[in-house]
Amino acid sequence: MKNKVLKLGLPKGSLQESTFKMFKKAGFNLSLSSERSYFPSTDDPQIEPVLLRAQEMSRYIQDGALDCGITGNDWIRENKSDVLRLTDLVYAKQSLGRVRWVLAVPQGSGIRSIKDLRGKRIATELVNVTKEYFKKNKIKVEVEFSWGATEVKVNSGLVDAIVELTETGRSLKANKLKEIATICESTTQFIANKDAYKDKWKRSKMQELSLLLQGAIAAEEKVGLKMNVRKTDLKKVISLLPALKKPTISNLSQEGWFAIETVIDEKVVRTLIPELRKRGAQGIIEYPLNKVIY
Repeated sequence: MKNKVLKLGLPKGSLQESTFKMFKKAGFNLSLSSERSYFPSTDDPQIEPVLLRAQEMSRYIQDGALDCGITGNDWIRENKSDVLRLTDLVYAKQSLGRVRWVLAVPQGSGIRSIKDLRGKRIATELVNVTKEYFKKNKIKVEVEFSWGATEVKVNSGLVDAIVELTETGRSLKANKLKEIATICESTTQFIANKDAYKDKWKRSKMQELSLLLQGAIAAEEKVGLKMNVRKTDLKKVISLLPALKKPTISNLSQEGWFAIETVIDEKVVRTLIPELRKRGAQGIIEYPLNKVIY
């Protein structure tokens, strides 16, 4: 009997490195024989990965060429794809966080709001979503597809405005552009073909992937913390400790001492550890986590 395989689409380009890192934390090793390869190897024989542009991913999943994959919510909307959204992958540390598509114009232009763009020309890669935005606001504009170098087009006067993807806005400012509106916000999604999801084995495999990816994401901004505490200092130390549930406390072999272990947000560690030390905690160890499964 032929071995069962899940056809998985992974984004090539800006999301590729962060996606590979996320899968590694989830327990899957992906590698490429060369930079030009589109077929990563994996240590899971039940997964058959292929690299595609995020812009195209949802179309191939909807058509059934792929069972599931990772792409942005923006491209699902742009392609009007009928797919299942399994997991929202907000993975800020690896550049899979929330992004925005913004409407931008030259800083020196007299355009202050979307109303000033009535009858004007706008360039973007996100054509359908941009058209929907202006239709909803009852403003007639000309929206044209841009293959890239969109900032150059508006600065050279070829178009009046652009709709461009941004995370920080620094690139727009560097090109002397200003935002006047947010067209849409987007997050990275783990999506599936509806028919493939009806297959019992494929659904189970996708659910496993989803669980492990979510665990890897949840662990990204958390760390584990261990410490030893005298019985007399126990209440003072515990009162400082946030945790997923409650800190784990166990007796040490030395009478009158306890070991405490907990999981906390990484952002609070730098202020928390000095306070724990002041309240009597000793042998404090901070360690990274690969997965946190709720």
